[in-house]
Amino acid sequence: MKLVFLDSDTLPHPIKQPEWITEWVNLPATPQTTDAVVDALTDAQICITNKIRITPAILAKCPNLKYICVAATGYDCIDLQACREHGVTVSNVPGYSKQSVAESVIASIFALRRNLMSYARIGPNTWSDSPHFCVHDRPIQDVASATLGIIGQGAIGSEVARLASALGMQVLFAEHRGKHDVRDGYTRFETLIASADIISLHCPLTPATQGLIGQAEVAHMKPGALLINTARGPLVNEDAVLDGLQTGHLGGAALDVLVTEPPSGQEPLLTLNHPNLIITPHIAWAAHDGQARLAQGIGTNLEAFHTGKPINVVN
Repeated sequence: MKLVFLDSDTLPHPIKQPEWITEWVNLPATPQTTDAVVDALTDAQICITNKIRITPAILAKCPNLKYICVAATGYDCIDLQACREHGVTVSNVPGYSKQSVAESVIASIFALRRNLMSYARIGPNTWSDSPHFCVHDRPIQDVASATLGIIGQGAIGSEVARLASALGMQVLFAEHRGKHDVRDGYTRFETLIASADIISLHCPLTPATQGLIGQAEVAHMKPGALLINTARGPLVNEDAVLDGLQTGHLGGAALDVLVTEPPSGQEPLLTLNHPNLIITPHIAWAAHDGQARLAQGIGTNLEAFHTGKPINVVN
């Protein structure tokens, strides 16, 4: 049994090889081309991938492939229909990062609401020249009583809601965009966009959610509202966020993901000098606990497939 991990360096620590896998190949980073991925998967029955896309063209040239384990919760890098057609089972690792991501979201809320980034950059002369004991040149807002709109009520979104509620925030969950029949416990999408002080994204990337937050959504957000995205970059139109920040309509944004990863470095958001913009390199999931749970989840998925009873199957 041969296993190939296509982008093993995306995990800080190696995964323990089960005894029943006779050949385990760790590839630090496989180029995202059909030929490169096909060459890497030659004779492999099992593939682990974090972000390397598996397309119909790749599957057609890898007849031995039987199982794909996505080293993540999101599985938008896999063509699930093509996998069904080729008899390839696909599993993900749901919920492994809920604590890590949820804490990252709460940290971002504190940083943005209290303008910590700006105050942390106060130069020594600014404070020294102040006629008072403090320098109070930007608003500081409390976190308690703020309205947090969450889009996506999975494991991560629910954990964010739990932590936010404990802080005294009002939590709203969004109904699907365009749906007028609102389920119990949800708020109409358009109503949430217009009423939340902070919007945090925790939904999967699908054709229906791509560009979920665009120019219209940003325009309908409350003046000074905050946007947090720790899910997938393409959920957000980056030009809309840029415009919202530059005009001051958006009070701030915390983006752990971008449309292109890794970015070129020339993206306007990356070069924007804005006091309340936080961009981190897709690491909200990567706390020690999250890494350990991910490795454990991959191992559990592999063992389940080996016994003929795969779990966490997404196709």
